[in-house]
Amino acid sequence: MSSPQTAAPRGTTTPQPAAPAPYPRRWYTLGVLCLSLLVIVVDTTIVNVAIPTLAASLDAGSGALAWIVDSYTLVFAALLLPAGALGDRYGRHRALSAGMLVFGAGSIGAALSGTAAQLIAARAVMGAGAALIMPATLALITAVFTDPAERARAIGLWSAVSGLGVAIGPTAGGWLLQHFSWGAIFLVNVPVVVAALAGAVFLVPASSAPHRPPLDAAGALLAVAGLGALTYAVIQAGEDGWATAGTLARFAAAAVLLAAFGYSQARAAAPMLDLTLFRDGRFTGAVASVTVMFFGLAGITFVLTQIYQFVLGYSPLEAGVRALPGALALAAASPLGTRAAARFGIRAAITAGMAVAAAGLAWFATADGGSGYGHYVVASVLLSAGIGLTMSPATQSSLSALPPAKAGIGSAVSNTSRNLGTVLGVALVGSIAATVYSGRMPDGPAGESIGAAAGIAGHLPAPAAASLHDTAAAAFVHGADLGVLVAAAAVLGTAALVVRHLPGRR
Repeated sequence: MSSPQTAAPRGTTTPQPAAPAPYPRRWYTLGVLCLSLLVIVVDTTIVNVAIPTLAASLDAGSGALAWIVDSYTLVFAALLLPAGALGDRYGRHRALSAGMLVFGAGSIGAALSGTAAQLIAARAVMGAGAALIMPATLALITAVFTDPAERARAIGLWSAVSGLGVAIGPTAGGWLLQHFSWGAIFLVNVPVVVAALAGAVFLVPASSAPHRPPLDAAGALLAVAGLGALTYAVIQAGEDGWATAGTLARFAAAAVLLAAFGYSQARAAAPMLDLTLFRDGRFTGAVASVTVMFFGLAGITFVLTQIYQFVLGYSPLEAGVRALPGALALAAASPLGTRAAARFGIRAAITAGMAVAAAGLAWFATADGGSGYGHYVVASVLLSAGIGLTMSPATQSSLSALPPAKAGIGSAVSNTSRNLGTVLGVALVGSIAATVYSGRMPDGPAGESIGAAAGIAGHLPAPAAASLHDTAAAAFVHGADLGVLVAAAAVLGTAALVVRHLPGRR
């Protein structure tokens, strides 16, 4: 029989329950989580610098190259929501370890691929592993850092690593291609996976959602089908034309599948994607800003690595090294974003970051076939600095709108939007560039891709080779300009949404 509760004496304060004690090894845990995050984020861009090498080694056309890049990020984005739910249900620490194993296996398969189709499939396996890893890292940070100030610093570091991984991918890939075969850009993941797995065993505590959510298999299938159909429609539009019957039919199919996914989530008792999250302006504005920022970054990276190698004539390593200023700008701006949000408010910090990024994209779009490295590095630095200013405040804004029980699925939604932006950035900017390039080049192999033109130029007499190079360079840069201009417009339009929906200094 339990003893009765006694009322507190009049005039005294009822003691409040103590806050949970912080996990003693939380900063070491953060190190493991950042290492796990770094390897999967690097893989979103490390393959970009290898595009010319893969085109020659695997006889891959522009569509196959886009799929080699996008198969990873597409599966990554499509599975983030169900993967976040799995982590909430069965344990985020288990999702982290399982994801590292799947990612490592896919990396080995990618390194051993002999055809473009095999590489696309292996990259998709890697994306499935990454989908388990990313939401687990952010949910674990939320669980182990109970002090709000410490959590903000931890999220700032997580955001810096996330953005830095995207920026340093081309540099790392260039160095590996200079010294090893192209398979090395995937094999390098294996020792990192082993180290992260060992750290997870000893330094990452068990964590799961207080209430285990049921799994939404139908929603997961519709999400994968809808996002896959949309990406396929965008990529194929660059080859078949944007106004053809086939292209319009593919976009219609994607719209139907995505509408069915939204309908299923609105009607489900326990939806995989809680649409009510988007009623909070803090969440919606933050998610939208992250989506368009990575749309711009992925699009500019995809075309810029080709411009560096095919137009300006740099080797893979030289092209990778020339991406370093952008990486350094992002790393320097990330802590400034956290400080700006604390001093001026999240809305001001995100809006400022988006304005800087839009300026970088707009400057890129003024390039022509004769533009040199100086033009592109200014655009890259401005874009990367804008992303650095935006990432941490946007992450804080989206997480502050979520109850603890929805940390895993909320972080999955945020990261899904980021990867969706990456997928569409490569697909749309690359598709626009390919469409404009093909329309400006003569029929035949030289009109298929700028890589094909470069290969043909290598077998022509010097005057003819120079003429073909100049024509191809002007055509490709003009197409890239138009694609990047679309990204700049998307960033500016979303900035207006942020100003309207995110709270001010309060």
